Amino acid sequence: MEGAALRDLLRREAEILGFAAFGVAPVPAELRADYFRRWIAGGNHGDMAWLARDPDRRADPTRVLPEARSIVVLGANSWQPQPERGYRVATYALGGDYHDLLLRRLKRLCAVMRDHGGAQRPYVDTGPVLEKPVAAAAGLGWQGKNTLLIHRRHGTWLLLGVILTTLELPPDKPEPDRCGSCTRCQDACPTNAFPAPYTLDARRCLAYLTIEHKGPIPEEFREPLGDRVFGCDDCLTACPWNRWAVATREARFAARPLPPLRETLAWSEEDFARTFAGTPIKRLGLARWLRNALTVLGNTGGAADLAAVRAHLGHPDPMVAEHAAWAERRLRDRAVV
Repeated sequence: MEGAALRDLLRREAEILGFAAFGVAPVPAELRADYFRRWIAGGNHGDMAWLARDPDRRADPTRVLPEARSIVVLGANSWQPQPERGYRVATYALGGDYHDLLLRRLKRLCAVMRDHGGAQRPYVDTGPVLEKPVAAAAGLGWQGKNTLLIHRRHGTWLLLGVILTTLELPPDKPEPDRCGSCTRCQDACPTNAFPAPYTLDARRCLAYLTIEHKGPIPEEFREPLGDRVFGCDDCLTACPWNRWAVATREARFAARPLPPLRETLAWSEEDFARTFAGTPIKRLGLARWLRNALTVLGNTGGAADLAAVRAHLGHPDPMVAEHAAWAERRLRDRAVV
């Protein structure tokens, strides 16, 4: 089986595996490599040093799989309403970790491709692949002014998986940019992290600061953090293309129950690891969770939270102690003592 028939077979298999979107990009493809290099050179990636390692390899799939002829891109729908619990977690992290789930399903699709003579390399976020430009080249959507992929049916809520393959598959037609004059995603950002359309300065992004950043959150961004304890969805939810989004049917993405935020301040390392086992939040570690939780309580807390905050004023981690002191000052300033 070759060509369009094989691509259609893979599309059907992807649907059976639970993927909501499927597309094929050719090799080589237009991956906005020059833009990526300029973005890195400007320091917009912050502490994410891995993004700056060998940018030429990221922009050229044949540096990863020399005989690559096609790139298969899959999208999984992650959208669901936020639970009502007084603080927010990024939608993609409300339930189980999508990395492991999607990678297992990509490998099952790779097995089908191998049966038809292909050699494959699957990746979910962690490989040397520019996922969003690749997805745009494969016709899954376009990169919006918030730099995220926008799908006409699923909006901003697709989680992406990529398979490099030696199979030569007919490519899908790329989508045109349909953002037009809309600036809702930029306008929604609480920290002005978009210095220009289609450009994100990660150093100002609340998702970066609460997840990837290792040190204290700069004071100028603590109040804008509001009630976000892990990640930020503001530039996603603002997109008008989400009007057709439907809730995910993937049970493993369903939101897990969590206690009131002040109760998490009493967690041990074991408590944290047990609560977030199998979720994207586990890699944050307890110290950064405490940093984020203390910041949120400094923004939203009341008198009932003060004792839990003060318990960390002498924390052995200077970052946690600093955020506890900041949160306590905020609570006192609001006269909750």
